[in-house]
Amino acid sequence: MRFVVAVPARLESSRLPGKVMADIGGRPMLRRVLERCRQARRPEAVVLCTDSDELIAAAADWGFEALATSPACASGSERIASVVEPIVALAGATAGETVILNVQGDQPFIDPQAIDAMAAEFERRGPATEVLTPVYRMGADKVHNPNVVKTLVSADGRALYFSRSAIPHVRGVDPAEWHAHAPFWGHVGIYGYRADVLARWNDLPHSPLEEIEKLEQLRLLEAGIGIGTFTVEGESLSVDTAEQLAQARTIAAAEAG
Repeated sequence: MRFVVAVPARLESSRLPGKVMADIGGRPMLRRVLERCRQARRPEAVVLCTDSDELIAAAADWGFEALATSPACASGSERIASVVEPIVALAGATAGETVILNVQGDQPFIDPQAIDAMAAEFERRGPATEVLTPVYRMGADKVHNPNVVKTLVSADGRALYFSRSAIPHVRGVDPAEWHAHAPFWGHVGIYGYRADVLARWNDLPHSPLEEIEKLEQLRLLEAGIGIGTFTVEGESLSVDTAEQLAQARTIAAAEAG
């Protein structure tokens, strides 16, 4: 298998416009993401996928390749799917032998080891694996936070559902105590797609669940495409709100000493 990291990004974020170029510790958030992805050992390349000429020019200044996509793309996965062929060319393999690792452009502290762990997990499971994503055991403080995506996981590790709501619902128990009665899993915002699976994205049927929850991975589940999970330690901060941006700046300041 060959691996390529694709980072989808746009400037017109609905909740926090221009966030990918927000300064975090003296560097734009997107640059932090790309540079941390490049620290991973397994990928053949790291490429930005964007509809923004400004971001394409910035990526070139930082030493990264970028692929131009349509502004009509409704999600990061759709954006990457629209340029699957040149991404596969970067891998130097066939679509069936190429895994595209989708790292969101709003994760300034993404762990390069998590990227390598996903590559290793794909190889361990073999070529029949279509989609993988990492999950982590969620603390009580995150269970009811709508800005944190939760994953419902089956006994064999398959993702059953994703939601911004707390899942599962613990009936008859004060919501403040739900964490003591059931495991809650958080979703780390990385997806690994076999390239030939991602190439079918636009052929998948309309997904009411994706539209309602605004979570692109639900399109796959609703179409009957399985998503495997594996456990990692801790989470990766995704910056979706002004509060999370402030948190990222605090983390960066602490890292700088």
